[in-house]
Amino acid sequence: MVQKCSAVIIGVGPEQGLGATLANFFSAQGLHVYIAGRSEDKLQQVAEKIRQQGGSVSTVIADATVERDVVNLFSVAQQEGYSIDIAVYNVDSNIPAPILETDAETFTTLWQQNCLGAFFFGKEAVKAMKNNQKGTLFFTGATASLRAKPPFTAFAAAKAGLRALAQGMAREFSPQGIHVVHTIIDGVIDGERAKNQFPDYVKAKGKDGLLQLDAVAETYWAMHQQHPSAWTHELDLRPFKEPF
Repeated sequence: MVQKCSAVIIGVGPEQGLGATLANFFSAQGLHVYIAGRSEDKLQQVAEKIRQQGGSVSTVIADATVERDVVNLFSVAQQEGYSIDIAVYNVDSNIPAPILETDAETFTTLWQQNCLGAFFFGKEAVKAMKNNQKGTLFFTGATASLRAKPPFTAFAAAKAGLRALAQGMAREFSPQGIHVVHTIIDGVIDGERAKNQFPDYVKAKGKDGLLQLDAVAETYWAMHQQHPSAWTHELDLRPFKEPF
């Protein structure tokens, strides 16, 4: 019996966000998509749009920092008879604060959301993919994955940990047919979050100065399609106008 293909994405928020865009894109390629996040309202909005476009989608309420939630997310997909072809850890929580104003709770929360949750998710994804010896596991990183800059030092510590996790998992599981990818989003995505949090910055950058959601999704899909003799482990994405 041939298993049906699916993608599991955690960290799905607003419709104009990377998680939702990836879900729409993967669905358009014929995959059933499991979208997970903490907000049922946002998940339902994204799911409705996918269904309107003829796609197949399931919603799962899950907190990435709670291991049982992540285990349940993958159990739901497998119990419904789907193979996990793509899994995306897209949680990207940030709290700006200078170090002397960063308390232990803030530092720990950022690490839990950006790194510990990725460990839970990555482990369950690999378990689901191992039997078929195939699948692509994405971890969405940030500029801070490579360099720390105040007032985002705590965030950078967590994202650097995420990068190390991805590197180790790639070395351990690539020989078993699992493609582990760490993407560095080196710039601002043209989505709802940026427009709400720093509209003046978005306006100053202009359309060509921001990463376009569909373009990022196309890149994720291209990496999923790569031949195993030439896999990309880490790729940085930035607008052509962004200095680096």
